[in-house]
Amino acid sequence: MSAIADVTQATFESEVLKSSEPVLVDFWAPWCGPCRMLAPVVEKVSQKFAGKAKFLKLNTDENPSLTGHYGVSGIPCLILFKGGEVADRIVGYVPENTIASMLSKHVA
Repeated sequence: MSAIADVTQATFESEVLKSSEPVLVDFWAPWCGPCRMLAPVVEKVSQKFAGKAKFLKLNTDENPSLTGHYGVSGIPCLILFKGGEVADRIVGYVPENTIASMLSKHVA
């Protein structure tokens, strides 16, 4: 079971847009193989950045309006939010160091 909490349309504003720390949102779907492969990688990165960034996942099937709003056309898609704005994104399966280096650019 993942330690990364789910975020939904109902909680997105409070959990992501109004967060005082950077938030990495993993846009995924249960039927997506690469999404399931990426989940443990994001989990490992979240442990390295504990206390520096928040990690959440968003089911694209259950939250299509958010998926469309942020232009997510391919999943998995990791979007980093800072101060309520999109700071960076990664689309597709990537290794742990790619996610960590993207976060390092934006996290103190």
